[in-house]
Amino acid sequence: MPWDEAVAPTLTSNAGEKPLPDQATERASAGAAVLQYPLAGAWVVTARGAYDMDSITPLAEALGTAVGKHPKTILDASCVTFADSAFLNLLILTHQAGTLRVVAPSQQVRRLCEITGVDHLLEIRGTIDEAAAS
Repeated sequence: MPWDEAVAPTLTSNAGEKPLPDQATERASAGAAVLQYPLAGAWVVTARGAYDMDSITPLAEALGTAVGKHPKTILDASCVTFADSAFLNLLILTHQAGTLRVVAPSQQVRRLCEITGVDHLLEIRGTIDEAAAS
């Protein structure tokens, strides 16, 4: 397998890291989607879209698997358009289970963390590279 294919991000539907079929990718991009890839010994999970009780499962599975298998998990939250208590709870549980860095949270996520005080608990970084190095 060429190097660029081995490290290319893969859109996944679950923590099993299986690519979604073409039709599922289109449906996932309309709501919530999860992108995952390795980086410098860490595992990066990129969350895109809206996360609530009905859409949190793929992200929860991805973060749970990542924390269990990798010394550091990085969550890129810059493309999260909506997050509620289910998302917040997932961040707290993932933080408690292993090493989590949250990168560039969207304004909505940043506000949710500030209002609840979780911003003092989580390690928030500006960039993925900064999170991987810390």
